[in-house]
Amino acid sequence: MEKDAEESNNNIMGMDAVRGRWILIILGMILNLCLGTIYSWSVFVTPLTTYFTTQLGQVVNANEILLPFSVFLAFFAIAMPFTGKYIEKYGPRNMVIVGGLLTGLGWLLSSFANSVEWLYIFYGVIAGAGVGVAYGVPVAVASRWFPDKRGLAVGLTLLGFGFSALITANIAGYLITVSGVMNTFRVFGLAFIILTILLALPLRFPPVGWTPAGWTPAAPAPGQETLCELMRDEMVRTRSFYALWICYFIGCLAGLMAIGISKPLGVEVGVEATLATTLVGVFAVFNGFGRPVFGFLTDHLTPRNTAVISFILIALASLLVMVMPSVTVYILAFAILWGCLGGWLAIAPTTCGTYFGNLDYPRNYGLLFLAYGAGGIVGPQLAGFIKTTTGSYLGVFPYVLALALVGMALAGALLRPPRVEVEQKS
Repeated sequence: MEKDAEESNNNIMGMDAVRGRWILIILGMILNLCLGTIYSWSVFVTPLTTYFTTQLGQVVNANEILLPFSVFLAFFAIAMPFTGKYIEKYGPRNMVIVGGLLTGLGWLLSSFANSVEWLYIFYGVIAGAGVGVAYGVPVAVASRWFPDKRGLAVGLTLLGFGFSALITANIAGYLITVSGVMNTFRVFGLAFIILTILLALPLRFPPVGWTPAGWTPAAPAPGQETLCELMRDEMVRTRSFYALWICYFIGCLAGLMAIGISKPLGVEVGVEATLATTLVGVFAVFNGFGRPVFGFLTDHLTPRNTAVISFILIALASLLVMVMPSVTVYILAFAILWGCLGGWLAIAPTTCGTYFGNLDYPRNYGLLFLAYGAGGIVGPQLAGFIKTTTGSYLGVFPYVLALALVGMALAGALLRPPRVEVEQKS
């Protein structure tokens, strides 16, 4: 494995360095386009409800149909910290192939599910874990190759994940209409297996100690906390980690809740069903562009200020839906919520590298990413519970508004780099 990694590094260093590292960003972007199909889940909600009710005679409610989405997100997040160390051991290429195979297998097996419970296992556990194995790899690759533009590079890499619904929601909607919801699972599964293997082949880390030509790390400004390289057990002893984790959780809860209910809430406020599916793709544009935009802001405005901006936008979007639940407000608010979720998926990994360094980055960000999984469980299930008990998804937004205000205060007060005493070794 080590020899293979060394040969791969030599090969890419044979290319022009600048061109070579941008090619890796493009590959990571396309890979995330495949992995991000989870964001099209709202397109599957109504067809799955109809399938289990009419074809199998099973009565299912909103909570049960949203639960595979939540289980997927949970195992997506759980797999991240457990696989972080293996990225270093086996290399980016091998980890993406393993993750792609698991993801495709989960989608394929889902096409044979004869109950919602099997979807929890096939789609939620297997496909979710597969995405968790693969997702962190292009992020880690981008962070290593772009220490000079970390926020922008990570944001661009994750652009594909956010953009995924723009393409996959419409493909899924077409396939469901033509061949049924279960055949759609099968087509996606086969496509993911083939594409992720092909996209994984060129992925690699730069040689140890490599930096872009002509670049040197900027010295901290006078009075600024010392930036550091922390292992995971050191990171969890800092206040900065917990502040970032909670902020990440709030940002993801709001965004993943919105993604899970985008289509049904759109129909609820008066959007025609076909247009609601199209709008999922439109929202994906905001989700996608939210990543490089907020990544760029994180590089230039500091993580703390960028986080506060995100929470202000989330609060405003929630307030708009609460006060004026109309088609126009729905479109505006959900564009903001999708965009801010994309933003947090750039803010958090960029901040992780900036605050805690690259030395143990895959494991550090893997642990931080559990906040995404927690948000993925709480957000959609809160939405499903409120829908089941009140008959409407609109009751979700007062909770999101309150959490955004908490996040705003927390980020403003506590989201700072850790203070670490640098020991001089003799």
